[in-house]
Amino acid sequence: MTVATMAVSQAPVFALEPWMRSRLEQVERALDRWINADEPKGVGHAAPAALVEAMRYAVLDGGKRLRPLLVMAAHEAVAADSTQGAEAALRAACAVELIHAYSLVHDDMPCMDNDVLRRGKPTVHVQFGEASALLAGDALQALAFELLTPSEGGVDCVTQARLCALLARAAGSGGMAGGQAIDLASVGHHLNETELREMHQLKTGALLQGSVVMGAYCGAPSPVALAALQDYGAAVGLAFQVVDDILDVTADSATLGKTAGKDADNDKPTYVSLMGLERSKTYAQELLVQALHALQQSGLTNTRALAALADMVVNRAH
Repeated sequence: MTVATMAVSQAPVFALEPWMRSRLEQVERALDRWINADEPKGVGHAAPAALVEAMRYAVLDGGKRLRPLLVMAAHEAVAADSTQGAEAALRAACAVELIHAYSLVHDDMPCMDNDVLRRGKPTVHVQFGEASALLAGDALQALAFELLTPSEGGVDCVTQARLCALLARAAGSGGMAGGQAIDLASVGHHLNETELREMHQLKTGALLQGSVVMGAYCGAPSPVALAALQDYGAAVGLAFQVVDDILDVTADSATLGKTAGKDADNDKPTYVSLMGLERSKTYAQELLVQALHALQQSGLTNTRALAALADMVVNRAH
């Protein structure tokens, strides 16, 4: 038994599956409602049906929804009760998923990773054409910020501004987009461990960490709790990428829902290519220990969902 597994086993038993099912039902209903051609946008005009079809294809009926789950688990850990900031948390959960989906649409296009399979089905540019995929990604990104700024109330203006700022930083040049730029520039080049970690902290980790912090802000965290949750999010974000690199060489395309072995085929630097498979597995477990330790330092009592999600991220490779 690993140290990480021991740490998890010492916590009270938490039924992750029913917890996830309940939250995912909320998220799926909300995404289905908000990505809708009949919903007036902008100055009151309905969105073009063909564009919305591509947007819905990119988002609905697929994906692990890890980022929304992290938002909701962090909110529940911090909130004094389940209703405090619940509307903001649901909108933040959907917004981070829209940003994630838009990034996948663009990353899969021929000008970047040129992939044909995502979430077990043809990628958006294969299904709808490159121009439609580009526009769908753009529209999903815009919709994410629209969800965070509802005009009908339910989310106060300070929270709206804070969530928008957090999401913009996580997704922008100092976060996900910047990491993708480094990734593209690194093809065929050797990166040391520090360089690889910094790339993935931006490309993958920033949005995962941002999901945790956004959820926390929906529940008014203390400074101590916020700092601990930031450390938790950083560890989980990096662990996710380490395990992703492991699965790229150990799982098949049907299991992954995307093309297996793509990183090696494209000569991309990964944790497995740098450390080897066994050391990468050990490192993922070390990151799980870091995440669980951060939760212990948070002073929060309702962190079992966050702990279980971290364990799920790391041990999905088994």
